[in-house]
Amino acid sequence: MKTLALSLAVFCVLLSSAAQLVMKRGMSAGAGSAGTDVAGTYLHALSSPLVWLGLGLYGASAVLWLWVLSRLDVSLAYPLVSLGFVVTLALGVVWLGEPLSWTRVAGCGLIVAGVWLLALDA
Repeated sequence: MKTLALSLAVFCVLLSSAAQLVMKRGMSAGAGSAGTDVAGTYLHALSSPLVWLGLGLYGASAVLWLWVLSRLDVSLAYPLVSLGFVVTLALGVVWLGEPLSWTRVAGCGLIVAGVWLLALDA
């Protein structure tokens, strides 16, 4: 059962990262027409199908996360959420063409090392 819960926790992290990337793509499409004011930005967000898809992915992740929390200690489950930074960075570089620097790679390395150390105590 613990393996299933850990697998689902990782899946939640992947869903959450996908949500970020889809919403970013939705906000980047037609960003010039959204204007620079807050109202224009939110109007653009509300009319973007990709933003709505991203919000749906977040919702699915949250519902699944409730199941994970009912099966795992929060001190084990929550550090896995930080892996979302690593996944989102990697997918942002690959899918969105965002820049990659050694400092970002080093930061991700520290996150992975930290999660690994916490997992040793699980």
